[in-house]
Amino acid sequence: MQEKDFVSYEYRTVTVKAKDQIKAMDMYEAFGWEVTATSPALVDNVTLSLKRDRKQLHKQELVKLERQAQDTFETINGLERSKTMGASIFAYIFGCIAALVLGGGMCLTMLIEDSIPAMVGGIILGIVGIALCGLNYYIYKKLVSRKIRTLLPVIDQTEEKLANILEKGNSLLSAELI
Repeated sequence: MQEKDFVSYEYRTVTVKAKDQIKAMDMYEAFGWEVTATSPALVDNVTLSLKRDRKQLHKQELVKLERQAQDTFETINGLERSKTMGASIFAYIFGCIAALVLGGGMCLTMLIEDSIPAMVGGIILGIVGIALCGLNYYIYKKLVSRKIRTLLPVIDQTEEKLANILEKGNSLLSAELI
């Protein structure tokens, strides 16, 4: 009778953004994890089901590198989010102020009846409010492009750091001895 080799596995499920699914799969495969299934999770998320041999060589080093890679991966995601966060906050606040100016012009025109100066002032105020609403988009784009210029070298450097960690993990998988 033929002997069967028994392999015990450890299992893990990880939820990531759908746009980061391929990057996360590559990251975990560099540390010996095998993707067994993917399933959609909450809005714009994907759950990855992973398994790895429990008796993996160099497991402690792999776990340490895996934690470093996860932290670096989260840092990259945080930097990506911060590219538009400040500009979005400014655009929301500036848009509210522009809408208030537009609304003030409408109120001035509609509430003070039989007054030509109030109507002209309200129309001018309304036009200024509409112009500010339109200007908001261009200010937003300018702020985002400025932030991207400052963050791009940092993101590239952090992605390079992640690639080095993944290479170390992959080399540990193929190494026989330390």
